[in-house]
Amino acid sequence: MSVNKEVKRVTTHTLQKMKAAGEKISMLTAYDYSFARILDGAGVEVILVGDSASNVMAGHETTLPITLDQMIYHASSVIRGIERCFVVVDMPFGSYQSNSEIALASAVRIMKETGAHAVKMEGGEEVTDSIKKIVSAGIPVMGHLGLIPQSIYKFGTYEVRAKEEKEAVKLRKDALLLQDAGCFAVVLEKIPAGLAAEVSAKLAIPTIGIGAGNGCDGQVLVMHDMLGINTEFKPRFLRQYLNIHEQATQAVQQYIRDVKSGDFPNPQEQY
Repeated sequence: MSVNKEVKRVTTHTLQKMKAAGEKISMLTAYDYSFARILDGAGVEVILVGDSASNVMAGHETTLPITLDQMIYHASSVIRGIERCFVVVDMPFGSYQSNSEIALASAVRIMKETGAHAVKMEGGEEVTDSIKKIVSAGIPVMGHLGLIPQSIYKFGTYEVRAKEEKEAVKLRKDALLLQDAGCFAVVLEKIPAGLAAEVSAKLAIPTIGIGAGNGCDGQVLVMHDMLGINTEFKPRFLRQYLNIHEQATQAVQQYIRDVKSGDFPNPQEQY
């Protein structure tokens, strides 16, 4: 898509200025060209090409099965649909955990093959070496702490994280380590609101919350949950702004009735 010269691109610098000014950052997931156009046109600052595509696009139970090639496909589709927003791509499970060389190679592939603006990695101290290597190559990295879905089998549950003090202490430490490693922002997922507000106040970089209260510098939701396309997932932190599942079902049922009755197409809809 050709960029309108008058459109001001959102950058990491924009997001840093927003935090400094106390202006909240809006972020949503997208996985294709058509929805990316809608989100970009509506004015969202950040699109996350989430590995949640594994769930909402491919029907997997977890985020683990999605591959680097599949993430690159989704991210490329999104990039073609945007003019101004900042696009972050999740590095999928297995593309960065083994060592920093593999992590850098994965991040380089994402940036070169998609045209995206940044990558996102889950984890704290254990991934800081990879973050430093990727950042030193000129690639912006967004961190992700709290509930990290790629580690679901380790946690064994999607319950709120860092409720116990030991885990809260580690999260505070990890947040500072991610900042020191060069992350431009960090997602805080499903942790107590008080802890998220405390971490957000301590960090110089923006925090983006999901199920982490309103003390974060911004918020993110999975688009399919927020628009009511996916109706099975209804956690406390989700505000559903539409019920597309119900509306689309009704529209399809009306189409079927019109086809079967011979009402569609009518004379005005023929050549």
